[in-house]
Amino acid sequence: MNNSNWKSLALVGVLSSGITLGGAHLLGLGSQRDVVLTEANASGAGAKFTTNMAGIPGDFVAAADKSTPAVVHIKSKVVRQVSQRQMPSIFDFFGDEDFGGGRRQPQRQEGMASGSGVIISPDGYIVTNNHVVADASELEVVLSDKRKFKAKLVGTDPNTDIAVIQLQGEKLPANLPYLPFANSDDIKVGEWVLAVGNPFDLESTVTAGIVSAKGRSIGILGDREKAQSPIEAFIQTDAAVNPGNSGGALVNSRGDLIGINTAIAGGQTGTYVGYSFAVPSNLVKKVASDLLKYGNVQRGYLGISQMQVVDDKLASQKDLKATSGIYFGSFGENPNASAAKAAGLKIGDVIVKVDGKDVNDLPRLVELVGAQHKPGDVVVVTVNRDGQLKDFNVTLKNMDGSTGIVKSPVSSLVQVESVGAKLDNVTNNEKSKFRINGGAKVVEVLPDGWMEYQEVPVGFIITKIDDTVIKDAKQAGDLLANRRGRVRIIGIDPSSGQQYRLEGTLR
Repeated sequence: MNNSNWKSLALVGVLSSGITLGGAHLLGLGSQRDVVLTEANASGAGAKFTTNMAGIPGDFVAAADKSTPAVVHIKSKVVRQVSQRQMPSIFDFFGDEDFGGGRRQPQRQEGMASGSGVIISPDGYIVTNNHVVADASELEVVLSDKRKFKAKLVGTDPNTDIAVIQLQGEKLPANLPYLPFANSDDIKVGEWVLAVGNPFDLESTVTAGIVSAKGRSIGILGDREKAQSPIEAFIQTDAAVNPGNSGGALVNSRGDLIGINTAIAGGQTGTYVGYSFAVPSNLVKKVASDLLKYGNVQRGYLGISQMQVVDDKLASQKDLKATSGIYFGSFGENPNASAAKAAGLKIGDVIVKVDGKDVNDLPRLVELVGAQHKPGDVVVVTVNRDGQLKDFNVTLKNMDGSTGIVKSPVSSLVQVESVGAKLDNVTNNEKSKFRINGGAKVVEVLPDGWMEYQEVPVGFIITKIDDTVIKDAKQAGDLLANRRGRVRIIGIDPSSGQQYRLEGTLR
C-alpha cells in the first residue's frame, strides 16, 4: 500500500461505500488567536413556534429573522489566463517562435465569483466553502444591510471544503450578528430545516425543506478541491439550493446553524433538481476552531485500514458474529504507529460504536473520529469481538504516530521569475493519479512572463528540466533561478494526463 493510501485509510476516511452522484456540483493565516465559537442552547429558548398535528412549524419567521442577518454575500475576484486562439490539442499551450508557432496574445481576464458565508463570531469571522474563496485575489463581503467590507483569508481545509475568512476595515461594527452552532448529531431525518444564502447573486433568500439523509458521501471533493484525504459526511436535504448558496447556512427551526450548504445534485445546468448537501455543523466548528487556533486542521487517526461495512456476505466470509459495523483487516503500513493497536484492538474486530454513538458506515466513522477529534484526544471505541462487545479507550495519534499537535507546514510555494510562474509540490493524489514520484506544479502564471508567453496552463506538472528529474518545487526553482538560454521542460498536462515537451529560450 502506498503512502497516500495509508493516509486516507489511517484517518478512517476512505469512503468507498458512499454513493456517487455523477451530477453532483459544488455550489459555484495571519496571527493566530483564540476565538470562542458559540454553541446553540439546546432548549431553543427565545424562539417559539406553534405546530400542527403533523409536526410542521406554523411558520419559519422567527428562524429566518434570526439567521438572515448573519448570512453574507461573498464576492471573489479571480484572475484567469485566456487565449485568443483555441486549438483542440495541448500543443496550443506550447507555441514557440522557434518552432513556427508564432507569438500568441494571451489575455489575463478578471472574473467575479460569488457565494455565501455565515458570521460565526461578533468580531467578523466567517465560515464559507473552500471553493468560494481559495483562489481569490480579493474578497469583498456584503452584509445583509448592504454594507460592504474587504475580507482576508484566514485558512482553508480542502478535505472538507470549509474555509474561514475575516472582515477587515476601520468602520467594522463592534457586535456583528452571528449564528451559534447547533449539535448536528441531534438532527433527525425528517426534521424541518431552512437554507439561507444568496443564489444567482440575489439578495438573501430562504428556502425550506426536510433532512432527507445524514452521513452522505457523494464523491465530489478529492482532486477537484485538491483534497488529499477528503471527508464527506453530508447532511442531505430537499431544501432548494442553487449556485451562489455555496457557504450559506443550513439552520434548524430555531434558527441555529446545523450545516454549511456545499453541493447540489443537479443536471447539466448545475441547478437544483431535488437534493442539496451541507457539511454538518459539528465538523464545521471543529475545522474553524482549528484554523483559528493552530493555522491548520488537526485530525486524530485510529491507524486502521482495509475497512469494510459489515453485511451478511462479509459476515459469512469472515465468520463474524456481528451483523453491522465496520470490519478492519490491517493496522496499515506501520502497525507500531497505530493508535487502535496500542489500545488493544485486534485485526478482525468490528467497530460498532464510537463514544457510544452507532457506527454503521464509513462516513459516520470518519465524522466521529478524524473529523471531530485531534491527536491526543481519547475516544471510546466499542468493538464486536467474537460476538462480545468490548470497550477500548483509544488515544488518537497524528500521521507521524505521536499524540502531539501538528504544526502548520512550511509553504512549499516557489516563485520563479525567470519563467514567470509560481510552483508548488504535487499532492499525493496527483502522484498516484499520474504515476509519478514527484514534480513541480504550476499554480500561477505571472503576467508578461515566459510561461504566459508560451501559454502554459495552470496545473501543468514539470517532471523534468533538461536531463534532471524533478522531485519538488524547490528543486525546479533552484534549477530555473537566474537561468538564461535554451531550456527543455518535460511535463504532464493535467486535463489529459499526457506528457509533453516545452522548449524555448529564457532571456
